[in-house]
Amino acid sequence: MAQNQFQLLKQRRFLPFFATQCFGAFNDNVFRQAIIGLLFWMEATPDQRTLYASLAPAIFILPYFLFSAIAGQIAEKLEKSRLIRITTSMEIAIMSLAAIAFVLQALPLLLVALFLTGVQSTLFGPVKYSILPSVLRPEELTGGNGLVEMGTSVSILIGMIAGGMIFELAGASGPWAAGGCVIGLAIAGNLVSRMIPPAGAGAPDLEVNWTPSPETVAVLRMARSRLAVRNSILGISWFWFVGTVFATQLPDYAVLNLGGSATLYVFALALFSIGTGAGSMLCEKLSARTVEIGLVPLGAFGMSAFLFDLYFARSGVVAASGLDIAGFLREPGSWRIVADLVGIGVFTGFFVVPLFALVQTRTPKDELSRTIGALNIQNSAFVVAASVSCLLLRQWAGWSIPQLFLALAVANTLVAIWIFSIVPEFLMRFLSWVLVRTLYRLRVRGVEEHVPDEGPAVLVCNHVSYVDALVLSAAIPRPVRWVMYHRIFDIPVLRWIFRNARAIPIAGAREDPALMQRAFDTIDAVLAEGELVGIFPEGALTKDGGIAPFKSGVERILARRPVPVVPLALRGLWASMWSRRDSRLGRMRVPRRFRAHVELHAGPPLPPTTTAAELEAQVRHLRGSAE
Repeated sequence: MAQNQFQLLKQRRFLPFFATQCFGAFNDNVFRQAIIGLLFWMEATPDQRTLYASLAPAIFILPYFLFSAIAGQIAEKLEKSRLIRITTSMEIAIMSLAAIAFVLQALPLLLVALFLTGVQSTLFGPVKYSILPSVLRPEELTGGNGLVEMGTSVSILIGMIAGGMIFELAGASGPWAAGGCVIGLAIAGNLVSRMIPPAGAGAPDLEVNWTPSPETVAVLRMARSRLAVRNSILGISWFWFVGTVFATQLPDYAVLNLGGSATLYVFALALFSIGTGAGSMLCEKLSARTVEIGLVPLGAFGMSAFLFDLYFARSGVVAASGLDIAGFLREPGSWRIVADLVGIGVFTGFFVVPLFALVQTRTPKDELSRTIGALNIQNSAFVVAASVSCLLLRQWAGWSIPQLFLALAVANTLVAIWIFSIVPEFLMRFLSWVLVRTLYRLRVRGVEEHVPDEGPAVLVCNHVSYVDALVLSAAIPRPVRWVMYHRIFDIPVLRWIFRNARAIPIAGAREDPALMQRAFDTIDAVLAEGELVGIFPEGALTKDGGIAPFKSGVERILARRPVPVVPLALRGLWASMWSRRDSRLGRMRVPRRFRAHVELHAGPPLPPTTTAAELEAQVRHLRGSAE
């Protein structure tokens, strides 16, 4: 088993795919920048360059609108490694056409090749992300997505630099060099793709609907059918909106607000790209190799913080001009801007990688490629919206680029608050992740192997402290519906948290039989929907650090809805200020040790016929000796 994401780069199930998608991103940007280089090499007029600058992005992105729904169906139907080989073969043909256009210096033909490149990218897009759950284990998805995002960011950056230098280095042979370069990269990508091992089709019996419009509506509706997936897609599209604003404004920002040249623009883009790659790579470490959606709020608000600071760091134009990198770094406040650009990139990585992993884990495998197709359609709309917004605000409203960044910071904060208000799971996960990792050093064993990645199950655990559910929620990658005593559920202020965490209040049979029955009905409905339910069968906190006899409520749940039951055991919380140790009437104490060691052990799932006594024995075995 791979112990970290870098181990994946040594394995055939991942490395050839990773290299193939890096070659694709690299070649796309070499090609697009080489077209700009050709315009300057031909000494095109400013009007011709402006026309290309306006047409090229629209031509490249148009296929995403037209064909993403069809591409999602094709990616669902075909074996994935075969489809990747088909798309890389298409790339060779398209780049051969582009090479002819470079040599002939035929700009219209280059735009045709650019459109076809968009078609090829549209076809590759769904398989790029839907293949990962087929070749990676669930605990590897965050690291794998982080590598893909890092590789994409770095490939785009290097591709832009390389594409822009072709004509400078090749001189009179520039068109031939550009054509040979894009063909060579396409061939290299195709050769590497042939080493990708087979990855089965998601829905081999799917009938492809070749009519774009109705299928576009259908896949968008499919992607919206699951709340968490729908809003993850919204978050990913917002990431593209933010990235587009940066990509379109950084060239002018480097000149007007940083006093630099084209070299300084590349440096600023490199800072943002490297930050994004670093943030993507850090996600696995911070998430403890789970799909940790608690990083999403951290990423969103971190992005806003650095965007705000970027505005205040340099809110106006500067008198200096033509600065190179060294000259810029000697200017007052330059290192603050460097930190802001890197910081925005880092937190962007925190934001987007868990969202991709969540889409992959919460979407049925026979719908994932089509869902990614819907994501690409929405991404395209957000890219266009970002470009149009920047154009209108700068040209018509007269806003400066720092003002655009300030508006983006405000908008990013509002979008984050809106997403987290309609999907409280994101915010709840963030709060539990921050609190638990601040208060404790949590060690988890068996959760990856034994808590099911999908489908219903009942989780049972010993009850040591008032924060047990919080600790467990921070350690289990899937959301859990915890059953809790109604008087705790109704505590003022905390009630809002429990409601948003979708806890299930319960009372004793003698205390409130109607509430008890509603709780069991809710538990059954939750399990019927394929979710996890967590219970503490002791019925109360331990008073002596031991485990009290398990009550029969768990047997009632399993008799009504036969699902697997997973035993869990907590260690280390008996000394917590939240337990009843050395305390009368449940009064809390000052903790004995900050960031104390806490352990969670999970055992193999047991059949629904398991009795409460047998579950108790399993939990006792997992817990080991008394604390």
